[in-house]
Amino acid sequence: MHRLLFGVLAISHVFGSGCGYKLIDYQEPPSDLQSVSISTFRNDSYEPGVEFVVADALRREFLRRGVVALASDSSEADLVIEGVVQPINIRTRSFSSVALALEWEITLRLSVHTVRPDGSIVRIDEESTQSTERYLASADIEATRKNRDEAMRRMATVLAARVHDMLYEVAFP
Repeated sequence: MHRLLFGVLAISHVFGSGCGYKLIDYQEPPSDLQSVSISTFRNDSYEPGVEFVVADALRREFLRRGVVALASDSSEADLVIEGVVQPINIRTRSFSSVALALEWEITLRLSVHTVRPDGSIVRIDEESTQSTERYLASADIEATRKNRDEAMRRMATVLAARVHDMLYEVAFP
């Protein structure tokens, strides 16, 4: 799919659409980005452990793409990713005829910034680091909790992919 998208962008660029798109090859690291260190985010939400879910999703995304190496020591990395998990918003989305919640909606927001070895900070667009997911409610509270946790992991995975892609677009244009 990445090759197809790359080809479509290349064709639109060749024909001079002038729409502001640029070609990004996600299979080649920028010349000055060989390794990245991912710090566990600060958790400003009331959801315990969500910072570890986010850090794990980011690490998995970089490993999955396999282009940039993960550095265990932030002092040896070309880029350090850090940030904050903002307060999580959970609300009901649908009700049964007797006013029981059938479906919940959860929103995960991150404040992400990256730090280069020279100390310069690259902020990532906060609108792109927000994701919303719906999950089913259940009379069994453990089933509802499991559904919420799965929704949280899916959102963290989506946001990790966005952060990875934005690094190519923002931090290393």
